[in-house]
Amino acid sequence: MGNHFSTRFLDESGEFLRSVDMANSSSDVSNVAGWMPRLLGLAYASKLYRDNPQLKDVQDGFSKRGNEVAFGTIGDASTSEGQFWEAVNAAGVLQVPLALSVWDDGYGISVPISAETTKSSISEVLRGFIPDDRPGVDIHVLRGWDYTALVEGYLRGVEKVRSGHKPAIFHVVELTQPQGHSTSGSHERYKSKDRLRFEKEFDCITRMREWIIEQGIAGPSQVEGWEAADKEAVEAARDLAWEAYQHPIREDRDRLVAILRRAGGHEAEAIGAGLAESTKVTRSMVMAGARRALASLRGSDSAARSELLGFVEAYGRENSERYNSHVYSNSPESPLKVPVTPAAYSDTSPTLDGRMVLLRNFDANFARDPRIFVVGEDVGRLGDVNLVFEGLQAKYGELRLTDTGIREATILGQATGCAMRGLKPICDIQYLDYLMYALENASDDLATIHWRTVGGQKAPVIIRTKGHRLVGIWHSGSPMAVVLHALRGIYVAVPRNMTQAAGMYNTLLRGDNPAVVVEVLNGYRLKERVPDNIGEFTVPLGVPEVLREGSDVTVVTYGACCAIALDAAHDLEELGISAEVVDVQTLNPFDVNHLIARSLAKTHAALFLDEDMPGGASAFMMQQVLEVQNAWWSLDSAPRTLAASPNRPAYGPDGDYFTKPNRETIVARVYELMRERRPGQFPALD
Repeated sequence: MGNHFSTRFLDESGEFLRSVDMANSSSDVSNVAGWMPRLLGLAYASKLYRDNPQLKDVQDGFSKRGNEVAFGTIGDASTSEGQFWEAVNAAGVLQVPLALSVWDDGYGISVPISAETTKSSISEVLRGFIPDDRPGVDIHVLRGWDYTALVEGYLRGVEKVRSGHKPAIFHVVELTQPQGHSTSGSHERYKSKDRLRFEKEFDCITRMREWIIEQGIAGPSQVEGWEAADKEAVEAARDLAWEAYQHPIREDRDRLVAILRRAGGHEAEAIGAGLAESTKVTRSMVMAGARRALASLRGSDSAARSELLGFVEAYGRENSERYNSHVYSNSPESPLKVPVTPAAYSDTSPTLDGRMVLLRNFDANFARDPRIFVVGEDVGRLGDVNLVFEGLQAKYGELRLTDTGIREATILGQATGCAMRGLKPICDIQYLDYLMYALENASDDLATIHWRTVGGQKAPVIIRTKGHRLVGIWHSGSPMAVVLHALRGIYVAVPRNMTQAAGMYNTLLRGDNPAVVVEVLNGYRLKERVPDNIGEFTVPLGVPEVLREGSDVTVVTYGACCAIALDAAHDLEELGISAEVVDVQTLNPFDVNHLIARSLAKTHAALFLDEDMPGGASAFMMQQVLEVQNAWWSLDSAPRTLAASPNRPAYGPDGDYFTKPNRETIVARVYELMRERRPGQFPALD
């Protein structure tokens, strides 16, 4: 169920095909209502292509003046999900060409609609959305078994959606479940006899058959002939599909069985015989058999064992490509392939608030590429709560910097759908703490689009947010392990200041992989020099930077902790300890050139530092360096992590001090590490 009916939006190199020349199906997700935010975005792209004159010269292949309608479907039970309500409300506010069909069969698996929906009717509940003298959402109620009414209703309703960009909901009622929700159990367990009689009488296929005969389109015998031919065609297609799946696996199985026969040995031959007798074979069966046989031949140096080892290695690579590839873009536009352009400074480079670096950088990018736009709370008229977009809405228009309500899931959905249609959206989540509202869509949908379509679709969304330390529980979060692990498929950038953030945006806006950028929340008023090549310089992803060289210990960190680590390194120097401070810059990708391993080869000691919970991103960094980079052999002392206390940030500067790592706790942890290594040189501090 991971990729229902999707079409390919991209060619083999990862470039967009001409969607205006094709029928397009955006890759579905199985989590109910999870597609609603993206559906909103697919429709919103049509609005932008029609209403934003700046896109006139870049819409070729993507739109015909915004005439495209985004069609979506949802079951009546799924309309209880919050994402449904958020998307319907946003569609009414935005006035986008969205046509949503609600298939209503009266049940959510076994739960009747009376236990799901107020008044047992989603269209009744939504009546307040019907337009009056104010725009809203059109509501059409149609019976699923009435073919002519369905055709007329959809033709009339969709034309209004397309021509006027008026969203509409088609509530299709009196549908039936011929087999219940699934074949795992009969619906007779939870439906009354009257309901079952109704479903038999008003089955849509039965009613369609009757209509064909009544209209004189065909007689009963001809319809029966069609039905028999259709059944035969479906069964043949089923058999053909199964054979297309099984044939190459049987060939793999047969190759392995031949190798095992040549290898000899009772256990290997028995494994081969078992595989040969299987009427249904899977790739996991083949691989498991090969590995068991390889273990049974341990200690042998025969040619057959070498052949078997080669089979296992090749089959592993082949299936890794089949099932694990395309998590990230590898196209010519991958952010990892964007050329590195260092920031350039001169004697006249001004020193301004950090937010001005971002403001000037966004200004340059908005001027460079009309496809770039930002949607989010307070990004337009106010210019962001930290004023990083100040004045840009007046310069570029409301369709480039668009204010939204407090609805993080559909802010991300707007961006996701637009990115799938060739635009370059920035989804602004006001604080990292509030990314949780959009986390399901980011994790299940955005992060997996490229992977689940095997590189057939992409959505290069940039999620801009801010986090780490400030004051208080609701605006000081740094749940980086949650972000990192929930969003595999999305790059995670953690810049230490606004200049680094600007360079990362420049890289990502030229690339085609989604990313989240977490700016340092307390850094907007700190002074930074503005590069002369604002908007052009880039910061490479996955490349750490050594902020301070040292010889005794390596402190690995990111974000707001960088400045604190540098202060602590100064204090450690006075205690006779030379600390090397490394900013990882991005958690994903992480240190692609293994710079940190080289640092540990010099210092032989490591502290991994951040503001996440214990066992969070600091533990991830340690695993990457010690296990992936194989740097454990360089250590002469146990590595340390230093994270926040296992509770949410407490209020005020004192709460911050006693909740998160600070200058003094870093000094104490590093000193403890050095005392373990050289107790004679470093007496106890307490």
